[in-house]
Amino acid sequence: MSKNIVEELQWRGLVHDIMPGTEEHLNKGMTTAYIGFDPTSDSLHIGSLVPIILLVHLQKFGHKPVALVGGATGMIGDPTGKSDERNLLDEATLAKNVEGIKGVLSRYLDFDSSAENAPVLVNNYDWMKDFTFIDFARDIGKRITVNYMMAKDSVKKRLSAESGVGMSFTEFTYQLIQGYDFYHLYKTMGCTLQMGGSDQWGNITTGTELIRRMFAGSDAEESAKAYAMTCPLITKADGSKFGKSEGGNVWLDATKTSVYKFYQFWLNTSDEDAEKYIKIFTFLDRETVENLIREHKEAPHQRLLQKTLAKEVTSFVHSEEEYEKAVKASSILFGRSTSEDLKALDATTFLEVFDGVPQAEVSLADVEAGLDMIGALSARSGFLKSNGEARRALKENSISVNQEKVKEDYVIGKDDLINGQFVLLQRGKKNYFILKAV
Repeated sequence: MSKNIVEELQWRGLVHDIMPGTEEHLNKGMTTAYIGFDPTSDSLHIGSLVPIILLVHLQKFGHKPVALVGGATGMIGDPTGKSDERNLLDEATLAKNVEGIKGVLSRYLDFDSSAENAPVLVNNYDWMKDFTFIDFARDIGKRITVNYMMAKDSVKKRLSAESGVGMSFTEFTYQLIQGYDFYHLYKTMGCTLQMGGSDQWGNITTGTELIRRMFAGSDAEESAKAYAMTCPLITKADGSKFGKSEGGNVWLDATKTSVYKFYQFWLNTSDEDAEKYIKIFTFLDRETVENLIREHKEAPHQRLLQKTLAKEVTSFVHSEEEYEKAVKASSILFGRSTSEDLKALDATTFLEVFDGVPQAEVSLADVEAGLDMIGALSARSGFLKSNGEARRALKENSISVNQEKVKEDYVIGKDDLINGQFVLLQRGKKNYFILKAV
């Protein structure tokens, strides 16, 4: 691994803009750096994986990462990239979201560590809640001119928008409050670097400028230097939005996006995207990554990059154990599994693996009493058209219950129920049907 964190991040494709002097500053010794997370939801999706990974890289290189949850800025709404005003969240929702995000971040950063460069978690509501409007306008507002704020792209785009919606004073102040966060962390924690997505460049540089101006004319003016670095916003090769699946956002929380679906998202990336993502979303070293890319190009049909990417990211986000479960769930569709593997699936994952497979409801009492195969295949389910077709299929040895071949004399009972409610019927290799006991 390189000793220079900027070089490391650059070959991974994780540097978009960097303020002059930032690389030299990082190479001098331990730097305290922060990234902000907006509490618009009670979890984070994979778009937030890049800033999380940046904080992990920082710590690996001996720097001190600070994760800021925007309990105060979340009340206002960041206008960056938005075409209209965001709906404001009430305090109860905001508090719930802040706690949810803290829970997600603590899975990747050990905030209880005793190391010198241990990660720190902060909430800007803690220092903004007692700041009066008059004090803020007098002490902070006078330092940054309206001309300076109007020159930012996020402001210019909104003011020139054809919709004519414009921008409220509330959202206009966002960059100033974010700038104050940087100043506060600079003053209280010696934080000298802010990082974020490339769309945040304007907000971040407002912070560096505010720090410079807050110390203008003082003895500390010469040493009052703060730095900025942003990473690119991740895109897909086909131009579609990264982080979205057919079902919407891909979340880092298994209750919102199952581990199986999460694993499948990475497994189904294109060759072009996988080559880019293997550098961004894993911690594999350069030599390993370059060897993987070369091997993949020699035999792309084996999808080595996608398999490695899915393994590394799923293990990082959820754990190796959960990754193994997702692999087992995936292999079920290809017939490389047992009845025990099926029964180990939770109900959500079972239904996701067999998404789109037709279903029929049967009485739980009938299953507990014993359900004959002819009835299960035909009269009770409609899986096969007639009792005669059911008998022929059973004689041909082409029927399976929970992926195990059965004969006509087999009786489906309570022990066959997956999660106490499902039985998987199968004719041949790919013709599936689900009985749901109710």
